[in-house]
Amino acid sequence: MNSDALYNVARAAKTICAGATVMMLMSLSTIAAAQPFLPRVQSSFVFSTIPANGDVNPYGVAFVPSGFPGGHLNPGDILVANFNNSASKQGFGTSILRVQLNPQPGFQQTSTFATTGGVTGLTAALGVIKQGFVFVGSAPTTDGTSNTVSNGPLLVLDNAGNVVDTINSPPLHGPWGLAINSTNAAHVQVFVSNVNVVGNQPPGKTGTVSRFDFSFLTPGTIHMDSITQIGSDYSNTADPAAVVIGPAGLAYDGKRDILYVAGEDDDTIFAIPDASTTTDHGTGKVVYSSLRHLHGPMGLVLGPNGDLIVANNDSINANPKRPSEIVEITASGAHSSLSSRLIRTSMGHSESRLENLTSSRS
Repeated sequence: MNSDALYNVARAAKTICAGATVMMLMSLSTIAAAQPFLPRVQSSFVFSTIPANGDVNPYGVAFVPSGFPGGHLNPGDILVANFNNSASKQGFGTSILRVQLNPQPGFQQTSTFATTGGVTGLTAALGVIKQGFVFVGSAPTTDGTSNTVSNGPLLVLDNAGNVVDTINSPPLHGPWGLAINSTNAAHVQVFVSNVNVVGNQPPGKTGTVSRFDFSFLTPGTIHMDSITQIGSDYSNTADPAAVVIGPAGLAYDGKRDILYVAGEDDDTIFAIPDASTTTDHGTGKVVYSSLRHLHGPMGLVLGPNGDLIVANNDSINANPKRPSEIVEITASGAHSSLSSRLIRTSMGHSESRLENLTSSRS
């Protein structure tokens, strides 16, 4: 499986485990276009995402792509962004962890790639581009609760982990999820979902999606050319447990120029057509909506077979019989699902494995 395909599974698998671990799922066989992906998951490994400063609650997971210029990161490395600090206060995490995968099965090496100082509450809006830059969003709090949550910036870091740009410009309002269109070496588009919740905000429909256009005038430099709002009217709210809920995971299909949006508070997956050029036409088309199989969908990626893989964080409409469920949405509207549960904790690290691996079609 190539790194892009594994990246897709990594993002979707984030919510399987507790805040101290990330489980990577790998398939040992080639996936045909018409076949579901999840039932073919055959192996897994687990690594701790607790960095030296003790941050926990990993939100963002991203692979370093092929062609990345190296230095402090290499192609194939995994980055993980933490939302909580060592005291598990939400909206206080500042660390991005680097995971180097060794060809020997079961061996991983982790280190801190970057800390973001006064910018706290790193979110799932994490991405890496081959031109040598890392993006990460922020939704900070001042007391660890939804009462004080605010819309943080989108940071741009270089390949050594240094912050080279801090983007606060509207229509950026609380970056919560991220996807990348990087087919052009001289021009990259970054899509960001904005949860847009400030303080103990009541339920509303002010969540948005923005498109950033970047160019690279000289090697090692990045220039933001424009910001365009391309989606709006997504449900959002403050939440005592999850801090904020709103438009979350994004997945970009470059072949069809469609951006998919996980409506966490809507239990719905939306599609924005012509994503690379469009302006705002609301939420986009409803692709899939289900109270049975969607439970606060947060992670969203394209599987290697072209299906959408959705990770539920159980913030909305939770089903205790199927916690942390991953759902695969096929082109026909059918789905596969995979469940796991935390089976053991020790030494402050959560250790999880897939137990009773099941799939269902309905």
